Amino acid sequence: MNATVVGLTAVVVAVTGETPRVLVVRPPPPAAAEGVPAPHRDALPFGPFEPEHHRTLEGGLRSRVERQTGLPLRYVEQLYTFGDRYRDHGELTGGPRVVSVGYLALVREAPLSGAGEAEWRDWYDFLPWEDWRGGRPPLVDRVIRPALRRWIDAAADDAESGRRAERVGLSFGPEEEDAGWDFERSLERYELLYEAGLLVEAQRDRDAIRAAGLDDPVAGRGAETPRALGKPMAADSRRILASALGRLRGKLKYRPLVFELLPPTFTLFRLQQVVEALSGVGLHKQNFRRLVIAGGLVEPTGQVESRTGGRPAELFRFRRDVLRERASPGVGVPAVRVAD
Repeated sequence: MNATVVGLTAVVVAVTGETPRVLVVRPPPPAAAEGVPAPHRDALPFGPFEPEHHRTLEGGLRSRVERQTGLPLRYVEQLYTFGDRYRDHGELTGGPRVVSVGYLALVREAPLSGAGEAEWRDWYDFLPWEDWRGGRPPLVDRVIRPALRRWIDAAADDAESGRRAERVGLSFGPEEEDAGWDFERSLERYELLYEAGLLVEAQRDRDAIRAAGLDDPVAGRGAETPRALGKPMAADSRRILASALGRLRGKLKYRPLVFELLPPTFTLFRLQQVVEALSGVGLHKQNFRRLVIAGGLVEPTGQVESRTGGRPAELFRFRRDVLRERASPGVGVPAVRVAD
């Protein structure tokens, strides 16, 4: 019987300009067994929990990330525990089952060092269907929806076809309407695309399981040739990233987490950029400003930001008193893109 080990995985998020960034590492590739696909190199910062050295799971995560990247973490919260069979391909050849505790960390982007070949990447490089700042991504209608229709049609019976159609509708909304798109369902969308066989990771994992002569634990996994739907990642890093995206988008509505990504003083334009980057939706400038000011989230500093040309922009800061005044002091995000 295989042993079980506990790992720690971090989704470390920053926003630079208009770009939401996630920290990735490129560890040395392990020796691949014959017939087993080579693993993808881009991974979220990870490592084993070492109870002899780490008093807590979070302490172990902070230590691990700092060693890999040279980056000390500020805001950290636990996401989920990921323990699906064969999520680590070493299990296919007799290695331990790896159960990983995922964490979300919010930082301001900084230069990296450490021993993990770390770098910042645009998180929409990995989840391109989640970026609606310019309207509905073309690949949703051009590639994803037709492939999901084929997956529905390939169901074994009418009952299964109905279940698949319902999942597609909940995850991707009505085909002709943007209003049905729920921006918080990023994990459900990723898992649906994986199960339908549309992601490179799905074929990679299926091939590895077959090479080991074992049964696929994902019932009904689609066999369609995967599409170039974002850049693949090692193990289930993209699934963990999708779960972090959904968590963060949900919390924008009721927690002031966005201010963890900003300096002590900032312009309202910069605040809007960060919210748009995280939510993946464009916001109406004047409505957004009324929302954050009327909601007591920010207060003016009496200073302005110096610019080369143009009108100087007023600087604001997070108004901490709102934490005592309101039970849910979030910035709020509309359900669909709002044109300026």
